[in-house]
Amino acid sequence: MSIDYSEKIPNNVNLANDKTLQRALEHWQPHFLDWWRDMGPNDFASADVYLRTAIGVDAQGWANYGTVKMPDYRWGIFLAEPLPDRTIGFGDSFGQPVWQQVPGEFRSQFRRLIVTQGDTEPASVEQQHLLGHTCPSLYDLRNLFQINVEEGRHLWAMVYLLHAYFGRDGREEAEDLLERRSGDVDKPRILSTFNEPISDWLSFFMFTMFTDRDGKYQLLALAESGFDPLARTTRFMLTEEAHHMFVGETGVGRVVKRACELMKADKNEDARAQGGIDLDLIQRYVNFWYSSSLDLFGGEISTNAADYFASGLKGREHEEKFEDHVALHGTYRIPIFEEGKLTDRDVPMRNAMNEVLRDAYIDDNQRGVDRWNKIIAEAGIDYTITLPSRRFNRTMGIYAGFPFDPHGNSISKEEFERRKLEWLPSAADRAHVQALMLPVLERGKMAHWIAAPDRGVKGQPLDFEYIRRI
Repeated sequence: MSIDYSEKIPNNVNLANDKTLQRALEHWQPHFLDWWRDMGPNDFASADVYLRTAIGVDAQGWANYGTVKMPDYRWGIFLAEPLPDRTIGFGDSFGQPVWQQVPGEFRSQFRRLIVTQGDTEPASVEQQHLLGHTCPSLYDLRNLFQINVEEGRHLWAMVYLLHAYFGRDGREEAEDLLERRSGDVDKPRILSTFNEPISDWLSFFMFTMFTDRDGKYQLLALAESGFDPLARTTRFMLTEEAHHMFVGETGVGRVVKRACELMKADKNEDARAQGGIDLDLIQRYVNFWYSSSLDLFGGEISTNAADYFASGLKGREHEEKFEDHVALHGTYRIPIFEEGKLTDRDVPMRNAMNEVLRDAYIDDNQRGVDRWNKIIAEAGIDYTITLPSRRFNRTMGIYAGFPFDPHGNSISKEEFERRKLEWLPSAADRAHVQALMLPVLERGKMAHWIAAPDRGVKGQPLDFEYIRRI
């Protein structure tokens, strides 16, 4: 399915055949560009950036790489190819033909899902608004900008669905997506993690490792939806999203590698004394960003999740791997904290769908952490980075408000307060990291606190001119 770049809004949905929808989206487009100028990467509008742009939606050869100024990037609407004779793969409508229009009885639930997903896309751009000024290399700066423009395109993906299938309500929601701001007191973004400031590159790498990986699993669940335009939209978004997690995992891995190098250069194995980021500090950042991202899956026991599954709105990632696609009679065992202790309880499977998705997310993250630990082991350092318990530092769900240590043990509030700076970044930690955030804009050079990547972008050398400022 080819993308028509001759249109004002590039697309593969035959937008020119629906003049009403085309006019509505062309009316929204300048508002989006105003938002990008205000909240996109600060002070880089005139820079030539080596970026990829989607030219198709098939798995092979879907993108073209070239130099472009970010305000001229061709944001558009791209849906994956329809799957012939696709049927709903789960829930009460299992086996029935997928919907090409939103069923009236599910209209408000679908709108809520799309708006919540759509709100995360501009939020992350806003969180990273000033980050370019402290880039550790041109390679990293280019990756930041690639992520930013693709999050902008993902916003377009959700706005298309709102305009095309939800009438006036959808158009108003699309306008509101440009009105909210990350961290704004009066008009914050919907999900708390997307109101957290990202003022340093270690936080950026953690965000793209953990928070973007949550996005992957939300998109995988939506890609199973019985509403076919939503499923096709999110399937293509997943193609772009993979790079974002690559940037996060390899970015943290490069910080870990450099920490090990600096430890070996110091008689006390003190990476911080050598101008780097020590492994204990990295662990505290892992604890913070991972626990914050766990909250994004919602409550462990959720009637909303049960309703979404039953109605065919949102499934499990890779639904085909499960044996029971209706999930009416199965149960899921969850440790519940009651009367000061954890007690296992079997809950109906449909009510545990958030936790099923969270399980897959945790396993995926562990594979990345294992690769970081391999770097440490190969350096001959006796240290292991770990993911904290899913109960640690939670602000949503059944464990919110209860103090647990990183191993998941119940502790007193007093002990948590006394020891939290062992487990979570302190003001001094953040100040140390921030002090290292000095820009490196020379081709092929890296900041002192991070190792070079193994290779450049799309076969280019590391000293390629990824960014050219004019």
